Amino acid sequence: MTVTALSLAACGTPGDGPSSAATPQFVEPTATTAAPVESAAPPAAAGKVVTPATPSKTPAKPRATAPLSVKYVFPVKASNVAYHPTHSKYPATDIFADCGEKVVATTSGVVLEISLKDEYVKGRPDGPLNGGLSVSLLGDDGVRYYGSHLSKVQTGIKKGVRVKAGQLLGKVGHTGNANNVCHLHYGISPPCARVGDWKVRRGVIWPAPYLDSWRKSGNKSPVAKVKAWKNSHNCQA
Repeated sequence: MTVTALSLAACGTPGDGPSSAATPQFVEPTATTAAPVESAAPPAAAGKVVTPATPSKTPAKPRATAPLSVKYVFPVKASNVAYHPTHSKYPATDIFADCGEKVVATTSGVVLEISLKDEYVKGRPDGPLNGGLSVSLLGDDGVRYYGSHLSKVQTGIKKGVRVKAGQLLGKVGHTGNANNVCHLHYGISPPCARVGDWKVRRGVIWPAPYLDSWRKSGNKSPVAKVKAWKNSHNCQA
């Protein structure tokens, strides 16, 4: 496949993402660790007065949380891949690869939304149907990773499912507004809303610096950049 000629034809109009009406609701992952149960104090012996223990003058410091180890993986598993550092009209990128190549989870996390039906109609205004078949993932790092224009979503991938870095999510395709060019539209963003935030979900920071790192087995993280964008834009794309 010649990716250079194809790169100018894809994602002709901005606005990737599945319809909120045609997709599962945004999932709010829940903690699975139960709160500790305090043990009851032993009863006082009959006829004896129990003197309460004197509290420590120095309050106990909260236990530090162990740092989260996050692994990142290049989202398309193929030998013939190309992408640009920029994208039309908003920060994202198109990763060009042959249709049918594997699309994998960027990092471990929970599936937020999927679209299993291509409802895009050419000529209609840009909107949440532009992405065709897609998968949105909330990484353990708190960042959302979105891939669209898939030819298929892998069996078993659905909202609320936990996936590992590098796990198969689907296959490269050209569903939605892909101008019949095989590629993965790839966006990085904060999970700003339960539904209806397709303008944010399609991408708000440039993925290329991170893709460059991950392609070389690096582990560059977009967490700080995504957090800064959210703080400065209040989730308004």
